[in-house]
Amino acid sequence: MEEIIEKIASGEIKFHRISDFTEGDKTKAVEIRRKAIEKITGIDLSAIKPKTGTGIKKNEITENMIGYCELPLGIAGPIEVSGEFARGNFIIPCSTTEKGLIASLNRGCSAIKESSNRGVSVFIERDGITRAPVFEVQGGIKESRKFIDWVAKNFQKIKEQADRGSNYCRMQSIKPFTIGNKIFLRCEFTTGDAMGMNMVTFGCEKAGKFICRNTGAKLTALSGNVCADKKPAWINSILGRGATVLANAVILRKIVKTKLKTTPEKIVEVNWNKNFLGAALAGLSGFNAHAANSASAIFIATGQDLAHTVEASSAITFAEITDKGNLYISVKMPSLLVGTVGGGAEFETQKKCLEILGVAGTGNPPGTNRKKFAEIVAAVVLAGELSLLGAIANNDLAKAHLKARRNEL
Repeated sequence: MEEIIEKIASGEIKFHRISDFTEGDKTKAVEIRRKAIEKITGIDLSAIKPKTGTGIKKNEITENMIGYCELPLGIAGPIEVSGEFARGNFIIPCSTTEKGLIASLNRGCSAIKESSNRGVSVFIERDGITRAPVFEVQGGIKESRKFIDWVAKNFQKIKEQADRGSNYCRMQSIKPFTIGNKIFLRCEFTTGDAMGMNMVTFGCEKAGKFICRNTGAKLTALSGNVCADKKPAWINSILGRGATVLANAVILRKIVKTKLKTTPEKIVEVNWNKNFLGAALAGLSGFNAHAANSASAIFIATGQDLAHTVEASSAITFAEITDKGNLYISVKMPSLLVGTVGGGAEFETQKKCLEILGVAGTGNPPGTNRKKFAEIVAAVVLAGELSLLGAIANNDLAKAHLKARRNEL
């Protein structure tokens, strides 16, 4: 082992080639890589956990692995959800380094619970994950038009190619966007209970080759950014990407006063000034208080792709006074990408967190677990919005953070 470490330190052996010398022993490869890093940097890596749970498993390996990051895991709720797929009370696993976030979510959940026996009403407006390859045709816009017409007429044949190789990935539509002789095809798929980006990438590759063979067009990029994946984009806010979820609740005036220490009118005022006027001045693509904050805590705990908190941040939070003087609050998440199978959802800890929510693995029928999970996430985001708006309306934001920092775990 020492000889291998010396060769790694000298650059003779690359980090990604260490497994060639460990006969497939992934645990040993991690150990060698750690010792090599210690030798190169002079830093003791004992604080980085070399393994988790029962050890290192094949599906828990990332490239050049040296161990696991350690993050606190807590719970929020329970929160009552009344959706098409999620019904009942749910305890919410949350992983975050921000003191006070889970307490804030708990406060929002509590205010909702004390106001209604139905909790948060939720429904999924639409559902579908996208990938947008870009093609180039010879000539100008007339040829682009011919290409678009061909794609429309041959959608079913394109779909047959895209759907090959997966039991769950199914193409639903193709929307063309054209600039000169460049055509971006925003392809939308359903993917069962997986978040599905790998599925749709493979599907678009098969579809793209078929299109090129039959049209003579050139595929210049398998992902042309009109998807738009892991980026703030108005196209996702308008057309939706992943699950487009709406959630709302009515908070009784007396609960706003006793639990949030403010009034419905002040919360409505803060929401308008902060989430709409302030967001407009800043040029934000999301009109919310901190939707990504709540979503990311659940994402970490359940093994979601954290980059998709970017899309989660495009949520719109709306508040007004009801005829009876109570607070009506609603959140729309136009681009919520989650999955209950594959990727980080298969890690031991994250899978247990999904089990706590009752959404681990493949649903019956496929896709129902993912949609149930999306409804739960939207409900929790609503609770987080309510709590933070209340804290700001009560001028309690700084004091609450200071108190959280001083309190012990």
